This record gives sequence, structure tokens and C-alpha cells, in this order.
Amino acid sequence: MNPQAPMAWLEGRPAITSLRAAVCDLNGILRGKRVPVAQAHKVLEGQMRMPYSITCLDIWGEDVAGNPIVYKQGDIDGRCEPTGRGFLPMNWLGSPTALLPLWMLDEAGKPYLGDPRRALAAICDRFAALGLTPVVATELEFYLVDTSGDEPSPPKSPVTHKLLDGDGALCIDDLDHFEAFFTDVYAACDAHDVPVDSAISENGGGQFEINLLHVPDPLKAADDALYFKRFVKGIARKYDLAASFMAKPFLDRSGNGFHVHFSLLDRDGRNVFDNGTPEGSPVMHHAVGGLLDMMRASSLIFAPHRNSYRRLQPNAHAPTEVVWGYESRHAAVRIPGGPNSARRIEHRVAGADANPYLVLAAILGAALQGIEKAIVPPEPMSSQPDGSGASLPLDWKLAIEAFESSLPMHDVFAPVLRETFVGMKRQELQVFSQRINPFEHETYLETV
Repeated sequence: MNPQAPMAWLEGRPAITSLRAAVCDLNGILRGKRVPVAQAHKVLEGQMRMPYSITCLDIWGEDVAGNPIVYKQGDIDGRCEPTGRGFLPMNWLGSPTALLPLWMLDEAGKPYLGDPRRALAAICDRFAALGLTPVVATELEFYLVDTSGDEPSPPKSPVTHKLLDGDGALCIDDLDHFEAFFTDVYAACDAHDVPVDSAISENGGGQFEINLLHVPDPLKAADDALYFKRFVKGIARKYDLAASFMAKPFLDRSGNGFHVHFSLLDRDGRNVFDNGTPEGSPVMHHAVGGLLDMMRASSLIFAPHRNSYRRLQPNAHAPTEVVWGYESRHAAVRIPGGPNSARRIEHRVAGADANPYLVLAAILGAALQGIEKAIVPPEPMSSQPDGSGASLPLDWKLAIEAFESSLPMHDVFAPVLRETFVGMKRQELQVFSQRINPFEHETYLETV
């Protein structure tokens, strides 16, 4: 990236005195440094260095025990360079500042494939070698949450001051109550070239979904999803609320999904999923075959946290079986209707808590394997799953094991990413397993 354009942008905003320079880790958390504006040129020129290990810290920011990057290689630094997106103002903070997104490379200038954005870039390069361009759109659900009490709860309406504790699917009133919040979110997205589409209220009180438009660049689509989440969280704090993309923040409410739509264009700009019929082309069917073939192994990507598996339950508006179908939202892989020229695949498994780069890499990597191997999917389901499909892993431990043992996963992610991701998730699982919650004491302390 030519640093002159970002520097000109920065020089035109003298009120900004500090920056945030950060990479995205495997959990989708931005990690980096606060940088004085006087040092901005060094960051823009790729002179910033940070340990490779920051990409694979656990959810609490701790090193993973036994991680060879830390304990055998000495926790060495990698180089960081701007992704090319430029500065993103963070207008919700007390003083003007901006975020500069970075990604990692080694001393020789080669991409560091333990960086999740680099992992997605590698998949994009493989599609480009075939003359194919993935066109991707995302849908992200989230809750606005009141955190002023001892436990998080749905918010009160700023208009009526009543608790939003009912199901409000597609309720215009719920959107109108938070009009100022949504106006700020849309303004932030427009200012940063994040192509937002419609917003809707969802099934849970205070739950909303905003769709991002299709773009012919998976890296930009993943960037947009990551930045969108950051904007929503930051702006919610302006209104004394929290925004949660947790997969299942409330047991009695719908979970937060992260649905991905994609199609493939050839060198002439033709959608290769379109064969002039609603059924779609053989290429589309092979992509579906690859998605189903790798879905169990990919579940750790789509459901990366302990809470994720509270969402993937029967009758909870989230898929639990490895099945596909036309139009049905009960399917893990759905083929939406509409014009044949817009034929596309919708992948409905991931939760909103997942890392956008890893989700798109796993989906597109599985589709690529299906196309390259001409994998034929089973018959599509009719209206809803009948139990004939394999089930997704029922818990976190099974998902870790499925990811770790999958040989096809070796063709999607580099060894350094697979090993550090598994190590990180095993450590997180162990930490949770060593905690006793109050309900266990209440149930067993003097009973058994």
C-alpha cells in the first residue's frame, strides 16, 4: 500500500492524536498497539513488529500452554503491514482516534499463514488460479443488551421506557425505538465503505439483523463483517447499551447467526452456479457436496466457543443436521429462490461469535474441494430435516476432535493455523471445565 494516501487522510484530521494499529486474532479479536500520530508513518511503511503469538492467544488473552511459537521458537516477532483498507475513525471514543488494520508476514516478506486474514487470502488465490471470483454477502444478528444490572437483560425502549422482552420478528416499532442508534451505525458503515443493506428486528427482544451487500472480494466481505461488529459494539456504548454477537446470550431467546451467501463468477463475469434452471448448475451441486462433506470438521470454525453450542440445538432456529435444500431455512445449506442469474448458496451454520476470516475460508475452501473433486451431494431435503443427515457435533469437545482429525482440513488451513487453533480451543475448554458454577453448588452441595 502506498502510505501517502492514508497519511494525507490523517494530516487532514489534526484532532486525531493517537491511533490503534491491530491484527485480527483467531478468535476474531483485534489485538495491537496505541500509536502516537507522530509514529504513524512507521506503521504505514510496515515497520511495526508484534509477536506471531498474538494471533493465537486464548479468549482471555493468555498464551496457550505448550504453544511451539512461544515455548520452542522464543515468541519471536513478525512484521505487520497495513491491509490496504486505510484508517477507520472510531468516533464513539472520548477523543478522536482511528484504527489501522494490519496483517502479518515473516522476515522474508512471505504471508504468515497463522494469521486468519492470510488464510482467507490463500483460498482466494486458489479460486483466482481457476479463473473464479467468489461473490460474498453476510448477514449478522446481534442483541442490544442492558448490562446495568447483575445479569444482562433485553433493553428498555428509549421511547416507551418499557422492557423489550417479547418476540419482535420484523417489528418496525422495535427498529423505530432505536432509530438514533441505527442512524449512527449506517453513517459509520457508509463512511468506511461497508455496504449495508436492510435492517430487521429478529425473534428475540432487542435482537436485530443487518445485511451486508454482495461484494466480489471475500477479503473485503470478511473485513466488512469484522468492522461492522466493531462499529455496532462501539456505537451501542454511546447509548449506554452493550451490543452482543454472542451465539446464545439468552437461553429462552433465539441465538445470533452469521449467514453467508456466495456465488462464483468466471473470467467473463458469468455466474457459474446458474444453468438457466432453479436447480442450479453441476458446479453449484459440487460446491454443495464439498460443504456437506466438510461441515462436521468445520464446525469448530462455525461454533468456536463453549456458548456456541447452546445455539446449535433442535428447534432453536439454527441447523443441527448436515443437509441441504431449496428455499428451506431449516437446512444447513440453503439454495434461495429468485432469478436464475442470481443463483447462489446460503450457508447457515456459523454463529455471529465466529471469526469472519475463518468462516469464509472454511466455507469457500470446502466449496473449492467439492468443485475440484466433483463431489455429488445427497438428495436435497424436502421441507425440514428428517433425521437422515449426519448431525453436527453436539458439543465443543467433539467439534475440536473433528477439526483436529480431518485430513481434508489440511487442504484448507496451513499447519501453523490448525495446530495453534486446536491448542487454543483445548485450553479454553480446560479452563471452563475447571470452574464450578453456582447452580452446581445449589444442586449438589448438601443433596448428594
